[in-house]
Amino acid sequence: MKIKSSFNIVLVEPEIPQNTGNIVRLCACTNSKLFLIGKLGFSVDSRHLKRAGLDYWDSVDIKRIPTLEELQSQYPDKNFYYLTTKSKNVYTERNFTNGDFFVFGPETRGLDEELLKKNSAMAITIPMNEGQRSLNLSNSVAIVVYEAIRQNG
Repeated sequence: MKIKSSFNIVLVEPEIPQNTGNIVRLCACTNSKLFLIGKLGFSVDSRHLKRAGLDYWDSVDIKRIPTLEELQSQYPDKNFYYLTTKSKNVYTERNFTNGDFFVFGPETRGLDEELLKKNSAMAITIPMNEGQRSLNLSNSVAIVVYEAIRQNG
């Protein structure tokens, strides 16, 4: 089966190489592009990063961009969705379109509060039980990307 739609995964300052490696695999399997923003919390030569991504690296379009603002300026007409636990907007209540960007923050702190306030209409969340901190980053990316694929056939 070939996935026809294409989405963009944006990781802002990812910290855990295994998560990024798993997301590389997800991107290869879902025809998604990966954007790595800012300072990474690991070396791109990390054996954990390479091991988690296995032999999928050559199948993924990966771009390093210094800032999120620079990425947004390159795609001014695209939708950027900001994933956070601090929103009431549930991801399944959105209509995603081909080429949308899904922005995820660092594993230990999430996206910046100011960024979320400025983009509150585009901030979305994945529901979970009260009292829990958050889902794993690579699991969260998979949940949202597959919902976008489902919506777009």
